[in-house]
Amino acid sequence: MRVLSIDPAIRNTGYAVVEGDFRQASVIAYEVIRIPQRLPQSGALAAVRTHLANVIRTHEPDEVAVEGIIYVQSHRTAISMGAARAASLIAAADAGLPIYEYAPSKVKQAVVGNGKADKAQVAFMIRALLGLSETPPHDAADALAIGLAHLQASDPLKAKALARKPI
Repeated sequence: MRVLSIDPAIRNTGYAVVEGDFRQASVIAYEVIRIPQRLPQSGALAAVRTHLANVIRTHEPDEVAVEGIIYVQSHRTAISMGAARAASLIAAADAGLPIYEYAPSKVKQAVVGNGKADKAQVAFMIRALLGLSETPPHDAADALAIGLAHLQASDPLKAKALARKPI
């Protein structure tokens, strides 16, 4: 199975394309889509959607996994993150791909073994689990972790712990 996994944000959306299963996953691609501050939010959302649509055309994933909504203290941040998430979901929906979401704590539990792990711990474990030569940027590492969690949730023996949730 080939999965596009997304850690959405307005200015720094991480994505990864992984293939295989949780025991034998390989990385096809990963990146952080960096949007300059000078670009207005509407332009940033369009850029995220367009970039992910191009990734979908290039890598032809079977499914999409995205980070679920997180709780933030600022309403402005929540709205901004929701908009970035929507841009990501629209790119996947336009391609007719099934979309699944995972709570951040479940992703961390699946990859690190601790649902409260910090970004550095996630990035370290991603590097180790995937045999990468360097530690990916945090947003890309989070996307890789979402992809691995999705592959793990697709395994009938592990699926109950992650509760695959289609959108």
